[in-house]
Amino acid sequence: MKKIIKINGMKCEHCKVRTEKALNAIDGVEANVDLKKKIATVNLKADVEDETLKNAIKEAGYEVVSITEKKGLFGK
Repeated sequence: MKKIIKINGMKCEHCKVRTEKALNAIDGVEANVDLKKKIATVNLKADVEDETLKNAIKEAGYEVVSITEKKGLFGK
């Protein structure tokens, strides 16, 4: 499953790396952060609660605006 997390507070490359590190430390999570778009694209290889993702980002010092599930072509 893939999720898109919109994040407030990231301003530089250090912020990007810090956020990626926090998310990737969660078992079953593979995350990539786009600093310009202020989003993290997260591939979940295990069942991870949104609250767990939010807490990791909050502990890194940033604010989660929204978490949405990314659907494939035609909503699949």
